[in-house]
Amino acid sequence: MPPTRKDQPAACPASSSPLEHKPVDQVRHLDHFLESCFPSFGGAYLRRIWKLMDEAIGKSVPMTLAVAGPVTASGQHIAWLNPLLDTGWFCLLSTTDAVCYHDGHRSLDSADQHPFHEVPIFGDDAALRDERTIRITDIGFDEDVLLDQDEFITRCLLRPEFQKRMAGPEMRYLLGACYAEQEKKTDTVEGLMALCHRKAIPVFVGAPADGSVFLNSVKLWALARGKHLNYSFELDLHHEVLESCAYHLWGQTENPVGSLGTLVLGGGVPKNFNLQPEPALSQILGFEEITGFLYDIQITSAPVTDGSLSSCPPAEAVTWGKVDKDAFKRTTESMQADYSMVMPLITKALLDKRARLERLSEELGMETLLERHPEAAGYLRNSEGYRLYDQRDRLFETLQNRIDQSAADLLPK
Repeated sequence: MPPTRKDQPAACPASSSPLEHKPVDQVRHLDHFLESCFPSFGGAYLRRIWKLMDEAIGKSVPMTLAVAGPVTASGQHIAWLNPLLDTGWFCLLSTTDAVCYHDGHRSLDSADQHPFHEVPIFGDDAALRDERTIRITDIGFDEDVLLDQDEFITRCLLRPEFQKRMAGPEMRYLLGACYAEQEKKTDTVEGLMALCHRKAIPVFVGAPADGSVFLNSVKLWALARGKHLNYSFELDLHHEVLESCAYHLWGQTENPVGSLGTLVLGGGVPKNFNLQPEPALSQILGFEEITGFLYDIQITSAPVTDGSLSSCPPAEAVTWGKVDKDAFKRTTESMQADYSMVMPLITKALLDKRARLERLSEELGMETLLERHPEAAGYLRNSEGYRLYDQRDRLFETLQNRIDQSAADLLPK
């Protein structure tokens, strides 16, 4: 006689984890709050995102960051992005030309005359236009901010150090130095580009012509073409792409962990440029030992049904070779959300945990701390970070030598 349902033992799938749910008033720390008070539904996505970030950082995995959207115009870089990058956990940044451009607004000489302010999303935009107010969602600022920023960018691009052909990370490293100089002059809080310059974090922009930094260069290029001034700055896109590949090769072959993780916020070109070194190295250049990212943690507002790259989850990237096929089921997650609602919370939890581990290290000593909390090794790694920009020439040449050695196989038959 077949067993009845009452006779059948209940069992959870082997791959599942117990559902944790503690009352919010019984947790002391923000990381414990994220781990124990978000048991299901959308909250469970947030919990899984947190746990993967915590795991990757605790294992000392170098992280890349791809971020789309106006994080600098909106002040999010001040609120959470800069504190996150200042930890030394992230090795490079992929973003947009607009993020680099708007980063300079708050340190302009005229910034005090043109403060950022809140505006209604569904207000009278015609009236805003009449009063020369630019709107980005619910952020408003005077049109003069853009005009003054254009003048500042123009002066930067005419400086002697820019007058050569160079890859984008070098141009943005130099621009970061200009921003840092201006921030010091106006006693302004450090911006994103200045922080990346200070920490030698390479900044990539996959679509450099789609933004106002490059538009100002176009103006100067046209004036030079008409013999009105001397201007010889030129972007080397081939070098920029190969430089991104050199850093990916470093992540797979030189860094002690032997793998990379990535945090993708938004999508679009920053996401694709951030992920493309793997197919460039393996598919195009034929390096057999190259694998995809070990950790792929994504927060995007795009629905997966729209077919866009912005929305596609890490599992889809596995089929392209961009994400590790052997680990993705346990080391990746894609959460459909507005990252501006999520990242302040996650960043605060990460920084609070690091501070707590620092205090425990002073109390217990590092050896005892690591016995109790092995993740302290990753959390408390050198905050100077990887300083990949300082190593760019060596890493680029390492990759070029590999290409030269396999040149016969890469040439068309």
